[in-house]
Amino acid sequence: MRSSQGTVTIDLARIRANARAICAQTGVGLIAVIKADAYGLGAGEVAAALAPVAAGLATFSLEEVRAGELWQASGLTTLTLGPPDGLPAAYRRAHARPAVSSIGQARRYRSCRPVVCVDTGMRRFACPLDAVSRVVAAGGSTEVFTHAVTVAQARRLLTATRTLPVRRHAAASSLVGSPAAHLDAVRPGLLLYQDAVRVSAPLAAVMSSHGPIGYSAFRSARHGVILMGYAHGLRLGWCLVNGQRRRIREVGMQTSYVDAGERDAVGDEVVLLGGGLALDEVAASWSARPHEVLTTLCGAGQRRYLHRPRASGRRAP
Repeated sequence: MRSSQGTVTIDLARIRANARAICAQTGVGLIAVIKADAYGLGAGEVAAALAPVAAGLATFSLEEVRAGELWQASGLTTLTLGPPDGLPAAYRRAHARPAVSSIGQARRYRSCRPVVCVDTGMRRFACPLDAVSRVVAAGGSTEVFTHAVTVAQARRLLTATRTLPVRRHAAASSLVGSPAAHLDAVRPGLLLYQDAVRVSAPLAAVMSSHGPIGYSAFRSARHGVILMGYAHGLRLGWCLVNGQRRRIREVGMQTSYVDAGERDAVGDEVVLLGGGLALDEVAASWSARPHEVLTTLCGAGQRRYLHRPRASGRRAP
């Protein structure tokens, strides 16, 4: 649910700069992970912004490719990381390539240039190491990948495919800093969105109090109210009010209480992410992963984009 009072400001120039920095750091192609609507930032907008930098895109499903009109937005082919979920013709129309993990899947999607997903330890939908060459042959595949969280897993992929004429990638955001995991391409998600999002809402009320406040009867000399709550994914933690660090003291369904200072007034901005409040810091206060915080808060308000690329700057479909 999006709050009409919440604003999610997304800096597309920052996302492009992050992508360029990753390319410069690794020296290999970049496959931009924009699954879950680009972690809540808007897959179509992010795809268009990354078109001049990325070698390809990645989502979880074919439906995400179609919903975001990713080919139309960027001219980039998309790898779908989850189990195949559509007809081969649908993949071809969407300029999407399915991830396959069995001989049967590889044969069915051969016309879509399938990419073989290899199990190096995740123990999820993926091809066993000893079957990789057979699945590659069945699909006529020229590309393989794995979901890796360690350099050792990336090395397993390399060892299992060393004799195959294929492109390999394993490194998501957590392994971009590990050269041994770079292989032929990297596949970051979260790292693309660092410092690119600001989530805020104005103070709807500010008042002093001499007694218990709210459902939880907390006490504060002065507090404010914003029109965002747990219906929008908000949780207890830190925020910034006029640049000053404050606490979110109580979260209700569609409103929340925050500590306020003497000079804070109705209409002043409360920042819930960005503007000096780092994603990792919010995640720690929520006891959650940064990915969860980003996708949650990006869905909490109305999106506003900065530095949209001009239509003429997009690749032709």
